[in-house]
Amino acid sequence: MQGKIIKGIAGFYYVDVVESGIYECKAKGIFRKESIKPLVGDNVCLDILDEVEKKGNIVKIMPRKNQLVRPAVANVDQALVIFAMAEPKPNFNLLDRYLVMMEHQGVDTIICFNKSDVVEEAVKEELKNVYANCGFKILFTSAYKEAGIKEMREILEGKTTAVAGPSGVGKSSLINLLQPKIIMETGEISKKISRGKHTTRHSQLITIAKNTYIMDTPGFSSFFIEAIEKEELKDCFTEFADYQEQCRFQGCVHIGEPDCAVKKAVAQGKINRQRYDNYKSFFEELANKRRY
Repeated sequence: MQGKIIKGIAGFYYVDVVESGIYECKAKGIFRKESIKPLVGDNVCLDILDEVEKKGNIVKIMPRKNQLVRPAVANVDQALVIFAMAEPKPNFNLLDRYLVMMEHQGVDTIICFNKSDVVEEAVKEELKNVYANCGFKILFTSAYKEAGIKEMREILEGKTTAVAGPSGVGKSSLINLLQPKIIMETGEISKKISRGKHTTRHSQLITIAKNTYIMDTPGFSSFFIEAIEKEELKDCFTEFADYQEQCRFQGCVHIGEPDCAVKKAVAQGKINRQRYDNYKSFFEELANKRRY
């Protein structure tokens, strides 16, 4: 029998088998011997031990499309990062931190600005100009007014999407709007996944339609970009690409070098200054970490 791991904690893995339900599984010892750890998002084969109690063993992990370092998940098609337009105001350092991480791991990212009903159109246009010019798809939603939900569904359909965002931005409200009541197996899932020692917050998959999953990734505010070499960081800011070939020095990191075309583009307003300032902040962070 085949299924997808939707949550893993304390040595137990919860596997969603289409048409059959959620199975509580342990991984066979062979995985430990080979230093392979099953991940949320893995497609697996299982042996059923008890059909009534829905218990089994994971016996095979299917080849992974990709594997993210943080969050530690597999087979992600895209990422959706959610920030509020107000209450709280967006923290652009945190947003760019997440975008850098996903860019480094080769995952396409959609930026969702929720609570869009409480700001002027000019504010939305400004944000759209900054991030659309960097190659990101921008989505404006209002969970309160249920605006933008149809477009969000279309973006998510048939894919596994990692969803992240700081607290207070309306992420839970949006996720609840996406879940059709017919799919919300609250009884079975809450009993199996949320009981006793399994209550710690970890990444988990939420089914919102057939073959459509969203991956809730907690701990967003603690994200750190330590997996990136400081010299690689510039490649995670895609708007630099049009200019860096014009820099005087090959391998220019656009910080202190003279005749830097990227810094010139920032001065001319062709590259957003706030994005560039965040780049400098991240670069310094990585340089100091290596030093100590």
